[in-house]
Amino acid sequence: MSDTTSTGAVRPASSLIDSLFDTRIFGLSLPVFGLFFAVMILAMVTDTLPNSMIGAFIVIMLFGELFGHIGDRLPIVRTYLGGGAILAIFSAATLVYLGWLPADVAESITSFMKSGGFLNFYIAALITGSILGMDSHILVKVGVRFALPLISAVLCAALFAVIVGWCLGFSAQDAVVVITLPIMGGGMGAGAVPMSQIYEQLLGQPASYYISLLVPALALGNVFAIIIAGLLNGLGKRMPSLTGGGQMMPGVQIAERQSQPTLDKLGIGLLAALAFYVAGQILGAVIPLHPYALMIILVAAVKIGGLMPNNVNDAAAEWFQFVARNWTFALLFGIGIAYTDLGQVIDAISITYVLIVFAVVSGAAVGAGLVGKLMGFYPIESAITAGLCMANMGGTGDVAVLSAANRMQLMPFAQISSRLGGALILLLASVLVPMLFGGSL
Repeated sequence: MSDTTSTGAVRPASSLIDSLFDTRIFGLSLPVFGLFFAVMILAMVTDTLPNSMIGAFIVIMLFGELFGHIGDRLPIVRTYLGGGAILAIFSAATLVYLGWLPADVAESITSFMKSGGFLNFYIAALITGSILGMDSHILVKVGVRFALPLISAVLCAALFAVIVGWCLGFSAQDAVVVITLPIMGGGMGAGAVPMSQIYEQLLGQPASYYISLLVPALALGNVFAIIIAGLLNGLGKRMPSLTGGGQMMPGVQIAERQSQPTLDKLGIGLLAALAFYVAGQILGAVIPLHPYALMIILVAAVKIGGLMPNNVNDAAAEWFQFVARNWTFALLFGIGIAYTDLGQVIDAISITYVLIVFAVVSGAAVGAGLVGKLMGFYPIESAITAGLCMANMGGTGDVAVLSAANRMQLMPFAQISSRLGGALILLLASVLVPMLFGGSL
C-alpha cells in the first residue's frame, strides 16, 4: 500500500519535470530558455540592457523564438495564418503599439534592423546562398518563364481593385494609384518612398503627403499577403495537385540542403554574401535599379556562367541554411518592431479600403497562379512568389510570406518579384499618374 502511494505521489512530479525538459525552444529546454529570458527581462527592468547590437539581438532572438514556438503550435494560426511567422511579427507590433516594450529597447532594435543593417545582412545571405546553391540549369529553366506570371499579377491586382472599388463607389484612379501601385511596389525603401517622390514631382504636393496615403495600403497589403500565404500553404496540404511542396515546377527540384555546415564553410559563405551585397551597392551607384535587383542579377550571372568555385557555392548555401534556421524568428520579430506600424494599419481600416486592399492582394495571387500554371509552374508556388511577393512589403515581406507559406527555398524568386517587379511598378507610376490625374491627387 505504501509503495503504491509513494509511487503514485512521485510519478506526477517526475512527469512534470520530464515534460519541462522535453519542451524545447530554440533547442533549449524550457527551464534553460526561461533562465535566459529572465536575464533579458531583468536587464530591461533595471535599465542595464546594452543599447547596442547585443541588447537588440538578445531581445529579438528570445521574443522571436518564444512567439514563433507558440504560433507554430496554435491550431488555427498554425494551419491557416502562417503560424510562428505571423505571430512573431504582429506580437512585436502590438507590444510597441501598446507601449509594453520600453521605448529605448524598441529604438535600439529599430536602429539594429535599419541603420545596423541586420535585415540587409539576412537577405544578403538568402539571396547569395539560395542562388549559388541552386543548379544553374534549373535557374535558367525557371527564370525565363517567370516574367509573364509577374506581369499578370500586376494586371489582375489592378483589375480586381477597379472592380471592387467601382462596386463600393471608389474611383478607378484612386484604386490604381493610391492603393494598387504602392502595394505592388516593392516595399518602403524601394517602393513607397521613391513613389512618393515621383508623385511630388508630377502632382505638386510634398512627398510626405503622398507617403501618408501610400503607407496604409502598403501595410495592410503586407498583412493580407502574409495571411494568404498561410492559407495557400494550408490549401496545398488539402489539394497536393496544386503545389510542388516548395518546388516551382514539375521536374525541377530546388532542394533544401541537408549537409552539415563546417566552421570553415560558414566563414566562406559569410564572406561571399557580404561581397555580393557590396557589389550590388557599387552597381546601384551607376545603374538606376535597386541594389538588391542588381545583386540578384550578378549572383545569377556568376552562377549560370560557372564563374564561382563549387566550394564557395556550397559554402554560401550552407551559410544561408544556418542564417535561415537560427535567425528567421528573430528577424520577423525585428520586422514587427521596426517596419510594422500597427497604428497605421488600424487608422486605415474602413470596410471599403480593406476590401480593395484585399482585392489587390487576392488579384495578384490569382493572376500569378493562373498564368504560372500555363507557364508550367505549380499554381501555389507561382501565386506565392510572383503574386504575394509582389504585394508584400519588399524584403521584409518576402521573409514573412515565405515563412508563413513554409517555402523559404523560394527566396530567389521572391526577390525577383520584390526588386525587379518593384522597379517595373515605379516605371508604371511615372507613366500612369500623369495620364490618370494630370492635376492633383
